[in-house]
Amino acid sequence: MSTNSQRRDYTPPPPLDEGYWSALLNEGEFSETVDDNADSDYETIGANGMDAHESHALISNSSPKMVEQDWHEIGVLMNNDAVVELSVIGYNRGGLLVEWRSLHGFVPASQLTDFPSTANSSVRRNALNNMIGQTLKLRVIELNAEQNRLILSERAAQVGVGERAGILRRLQPGDSVSGIITNLCDFGAFVDLGGLEGLIHISELSWGRVGHPNDILHRGQEVKVHVLDIERNAGRIALSLKRLYPDPWITINERYAIGQTVVGVITNVVDFGAFACIEEGLEGLIHVSELAEGHFLHPRNVVSEGQQVTARVLSIDSHARRLGLSLRLND
Repeated sequence: MSTNSQRRDYTPPPPLDEGYWSALLNEGEFSETVDDNADSDYETIGANGMDAHESHALISNSSPKMVEQDWHEIGVLMNNDAVVELSVIGYNRGGLLVEWRSLHGFVPASQLTDFPSTANSSVRRNALNNMIGQTLKLRVIELNAEQNRLILSERAAQVGVGERAGILRRLQPGDSVSGIITNLCDFGAFVDLGGLEGLIHISELSWGRVGHPNDILHRGQEVKVHVLDIERNAGRIALSLKRLYPDPWITINERYAIGQTVVGVITNVVDFGAFACIEEGLEGLIHVSELAEGHFLHPRNVVSEGQQVTARVLSIDSHARRLGLSLRLND
């Protein structure tokens, strides 16, 4: 493919930071396949998806001059937003290994367009193994010759030349856009907006409590999101799910009053009491002293998570986002 035919007048999206790639390669909900002793996935599998020793051994087969020239040329392809066709030569727990001249690159599993959304490591491993020998259409989404890092994406190759950079230019805070969930990790969910990814931090998933993003989302799911912030120089897009809906705490005084009886579900039991959800995004605390009459060893002796309860509203503080409840209805 001629690089000249791919030239366009635009600025390509800038590279993303280490936290992004650590989460991307860690595969979030599939963490049982990751070495817990590793500080980061790059240290575990090497900058380009391989064991570090293996990576350097492979590249050392070519002359330094040739390797330097190949880094330059793949950089030109990246700047021109060109699509390259590369053969899959191997895989590891995080994705596929590909080859471009003297260089070896890595395609994270979450950047593949047709990959099973399952936590079953055997199914994932078989799917990756079955792709060895195939030729994929890819775009370079991260390149760092000094760190021997070449990351590519099949998802990014599905859009036209310059579209990813165009998304970064066009998006504005406050916009509502649609995307596909590509990866879930402890601190949030990544959304493909059309070859360019944004992050929904876990605190922006719901007005209510979220234990882990995979409690409410799954890979491959189409979602509508609110654009919170865009750092164009860093290439970061902050997204939100909950901002598509009104904050229930703002109007809580319009719907609830002290002394009112409400129905809720116990969401968490702690030493000092229990939390109950009375509507999406609204949780109240039932202090241990308001759980029941008499003495008991622990709140778990009175209520359990998932249990439906009838409670009385004791206090409402919309500013502090606090709601006091009681199971002692007759007091």
